[in-house]
Amino acid sequence: MNKNFFYKKKILITGIDGFVGSNLAKRLVVLGAKVSGIIQKKNKKSLLNYEKINKKCHLYKGDIYNNNFIKKIIKNNKFEIIFHLAAQVEVGVANYDPFDTWESNIRGTYTILNNLIKNKNIKSIIVASSDKSYGEYPKKHLPYKESYLSKAIYPYDVSKACADMISKSYSSKLFNLPIITTRFANIYGPGQLHFSALIPDIIKSLITGKKFIPRGNGNDIRDYVFIDDIIDVYLLLSKKLYKNQNLKGEVFNAGTNQQHKVREIIKKFYSLNNQTKEYQEILQKMKNKKTTGEINNQFMDYSKLNKFFGWKPKHDFNTTIKTTYEWYEEYFKKIFKEVSKL
Repeated sequence: MNKNFFYKKKILITGIDGFVGSNLAKRLVVLGAKVSGIIQKKNKKSLLNYEKINKKCHLYKGDIYNNNFIKKIIKNNKFEIIFHLAAQVEVGVANYDPFDTWESNIRGTYTILNNLIKNKNIKSIIVASSDKSYGEYPKKHLPYKESYLSKAIYPYDVSKACADMISKSYSSKLFNLPIITTRFANIYGPGQLHFSALIPDIIKSLITGKKFIPRGNGNDIRDYVFIDDIIDVYLLLSKKLYKNQNLKGEVFNAGTNQQHKVREIIKKFYSLNNQTKEYQEILQKMKNKKTTGEINNQFMDYSKLNKFFGWKPKHDFNTTIKTTYEWYEEYFKKIFKEVSKL
C-alpha cells in the first residue's frame, strides 16, 4: 500500500506549462497524484512538453479569466488541491501595456477562487504571489517580511499585490476558502525556458554565442532560490493546509536571504566558462545603463516558514549554477541536433 500523501490526490495546476508549474507537475506525477492542468496555448518551449510530462497529465486549454471555462472545469472534477500559478510574468510586458497582465493576474485569480466557493472537495489552495508584491522598500528595511504592507507601484507588482488581497478576502470568514499565499524570490534552475529571465538569458548567450544584452547597470540586488527548494515548499504547504484548515489566510515567503548583485550573477556564469574578457565587455556596456520600472533591491526573509515547519533552502547558489548550466547544455545540444535534421 502506497502511504505517500499525494498518491491519487486529484490536483489542478493553473499555468502547468510554466517553469514552476512543469517542475511541480513532474514531481507530483512521480508521487502518483492525478494531475490536471490549465494552459493558455500549446507552449512548445515548455518543460512539460520537452520531458513529455504532458502525457501523464490531463490538460485544459483556455484563459484562466474566462469564467465559463473555469466553471466547467471545477464543476466536472473533484479537485482536492489547487495550485494557482498561472500569471503573466514579464515585467517589461506589464510596463509597456498592463491590460493583459491585470487580466491574467487579477481577474484570473478571482475567477479561479470565486468558482471554488462552497466547493466541499477543496481542502488546499496555494496561490502564487511574488516578492514584487511588496513594492519598493529601502535597503535598510530588507529582507522582506510577511508583515510588510505593499508599496507596489509598477504594473506587474500591483497585479500581484491585488491578487494577494483577493486571496485574503476569499480566505476570510466570509468565504472561508482554504488558501495560503506564497511570495517567493527569483526562482532559477533546470527547465526555465522563458529566455527573457536573467539566468536563462545569460546561459543561452554563453552556449549559442549570442551577445548578452544587459538591461541595467547590474547594481540591482536580487535573491535567487533553486527550483527544487520551491517545489518542496509547495508540497509542504499544500499538505499542511490540507490537514490543518486553521492555516488558511497565511502568507509565507521563501528565498535564501542572500544578496546577489545582477553583475555578480553575470560574472559567476562567465567565470564558469572562463570568459572573463567577455564579461569585462559586458561591464562596460552596463556602466551607463539605467533600469526603469523595476525595484532596485529585493531579498527575502524566510524565518516564518522555518518557524512554522522547519523549512530552509537546501541548495547553494554556487553549486546549482553549474548543475543548471549543464542542463541547458544538454537542452541546446538536443535542439541543435533536431534543427540539423530538417
